[in-house]
Amino acid sequence: MQGPPEAIEKFEEKLDCLVSLYEKRHHLSEESILSVLSNAASSGREKEQENDDVLVYGNNGNLIRARTGNQEILVRSYEENDLVFAEGPAGTGKTYTAIALAVRAWKNKEVKRIILTRPAVEAGEQLGFLPGDMKEKLDPYLQPLYDALRDMIPSKKLESLMEEGTVQIAPLAYMRGRTLDHACVILDEAQNTSISQLKMFLTRMGKNAKFIITGDTSQIDLMRKGDSGLARCMELLKDIRGIAFVRFDSGDIIRHPLVKKIVAAFASLPAPGRAPAPAKSSSKTTKTSASETSSAESATKASSETGTTPASSS
Repeated sequence: MQGPPEAIEKFEEKLDCLVSLYEKRHHLSEESILSVLSNAASSGREKEQENDDVLVYGNNGNLIRARTGNQEILVRSYEENDLVFAEGPAGTGKTYTAIALAVRAWKNKEVKRIILTRPAVEAGEQLGFLPGDMKEKLDPYLQPLYDALRDMIPSKKLESLMEEGTVQIAPLAYMRGRTLDHACVILDEAQNTSISQLKMFLTRMGKNAKFIITGDTSQIDLMRKGDSGLARCMELLKDIRGIAFVRFDSGDIIRHPLVKKIVAAFASLPAPGRAPAPAKSSSKTTKTSASETSSAESATKASSETGTTPASSS
């Protein structure tokens, strides 16, 4: 590189700024390049202020940040606690936000590993034996976790991280016997776990570990709905310091606008495994009918003994 020392120094400053920006975003737009080249120092300060709330710079320059009030509460709860429960309906971004927090923690060198797990439970279907080796059999259950990661980490980089064990995705049963140190660990679909499975998972927590548990108690796919341990586990742990609970609701739904209306419609159904209560008026009518029948039989019997005809009701 040749030229006046001042010009070389300014060029190096701008080049460093571009490299730093690319490492964060994995993408550089023409606008970003021109902005940095025109004024590297001020551009860097403006970008830092503008993107304080960004969790992760995803692929193709996508900015991933909390989009609802409860997602923001989840972010703060993660920063202040080592164990966080996030419970609420589908489409509220619980899992996506949790994975973004895990990726941010790894990029900031706060943890050494990202571990994602969920129970291998079918959504009310019997799929039978699936073809392929163990990984191919289990991947369909874990696909939503792969999808979120691919939004945040370039594909080739993600493959490399998975091969070296920095990013691990496995069914819940594979957690038994492990101690998870220096890791951000996420258990997804926790409503499909029993209380004993949750105890097993929670006791895997090691040094410098962060755990996030997400689930939706209105979507239990277990054969017996009562076997779900999520609600009971949250109740058992509610008074322990260092554990936070974030309740999402239909107002946090960020999928298609129809999803919010669908969730509201299904909320009117009785709780899983509980039949709707019979109407009181129906029961009263049944008792009245039985009483009238008994009275009519008594009148008929009396008339046969006296030889008179009972009066008809009008």
